[in-house]
Amino acid sequence: DDGRRLDEARALRSAPGQRAVQPGPYWAIDAGPVRVIGIDTGLLGTLDAEQGAWLREVARGPRPKILVTGSPLYVDGRYRPCPIEGGGTVDDIVRDPDNRFVAAIGGDIHNYQRYPVRLPDGRTLQYVVAGGGGAFTHATHTIPRVDVAGVSERDFRCYPLRGDSLAFYSALYGRRLRLPRFFALTEAEAAAVIAERLGIGPTRAPGAPARVTRRMRLVAGLLGTGRRPDRTRRFRLPVRRLYTQLFSPGSATYRPPFFKSFLRLDVGPDAVRLRCYAATGNRAQEIDPPVEDEVTIPLPGAAE
Repeated sequence: DDGRRLDEARALRSAPGQRAVQPGPYWAIDAGPVRVIGIDTGLLGTLDAEQGAWLREVARGPRPKILVTGSPLYVDGRYRPCPIEGGGTVDDIVRDPDNRFVAAIGGDIHNYQRYPVRLPDGRTLQYVVAGGGGAFTHATHTIPRVDVAGVSERDFRCYPLRGDSLAFYSALYGRRLRLPRFFALTEAEAAAVIAERLGIGPTRAPGAPARVTRRMRLVAGLLGTGRRPDRTRRFRLPVRRLYTQLFSPGSATYRPPFFKSFLRLDVGPDAVRLRCYAATGNRAQEIDPPVEDEVTIPLPGAAE
C-alpha cells in the first residue's frame, strides 16, 4: 500500500541532512557556486505577497543565482515582468545588482527562446524560455521581428527556427483541412517567406533558395507568421492560444522530426554553460543530440 511504500522511501533518505522542509511550491537549492531559485507563478503569472517576501529573502547575498519560473519574463518578443502582490515585480528582484542573478529561465511555452538583455550597469542577463519538452510544439514563426530591451534579431535565438516552425504547421493544417497541396511548405519555402516578412536574412538555407510566391505569402499570413512592426494585422487561423485550446491535445506528432528540446546547464567555479539540445526523434540525433544554442555565462564573485 501507499503507506508502506512511503516508509520504504523514507528509509532510503533517513539521515537528517537528506531531508528538507519545502514551505510551498517554491524552493531554493545551493548547487556548487550558484543558487537556483524556483518560484510558483500559478495560472495568472503573478506572485502573492508571502512568496514575494520569501523571494526577496533568498535572493540576497553574493552567491550568483539562476531563477526558474513557470512564467517567462521575456517571451515572444514581449516583456512580462511578473507582478508581486503589494508592489514590485519579479524582474525588479532579478535585475537588482546586489542579488547577482545571471539568468532567468521560464517554462510554460513549448519551445526555446533566449534574450540576452544588457542592463544599464553593463551586466548581461540571459532570459530563457525552455518549455520545449511539452507534449506539443508552440509555434515560433508567430514571433514578430524582435526588438525588446535592446535585444534585436541579431541577438535573439529560438528553436525550432521560425522557418521549421512554419513548415511544420503548414503540413499540420494541410492534413487537418485536407488541403495539403495548398498549405504545405517546404523548409526552403518557409525560410524564404519568413525572411521576406520579417525583413531579415534566412537563418538557415536548406538546399537551393526558394522563390517566394503569392501562395506562400498567403499561407504564411493565414498561419500567423510574424511580421515587421509597420505591417497591419490580418485574418489568421488559430495557431497560438485558440489552437492550444482546440487542437493541441490531438496534435502531438509521433513522426520525426518532433522539434522538441531540452536544456542543460553545466556549472563550473567561474561560469555556467547553458546549452539547448534538439530532441527530434531521429535515431542518430538521439545518440548525439545536436546543440541548437549555447552560451557561457560568467559568474560574478564566484570565488568570493
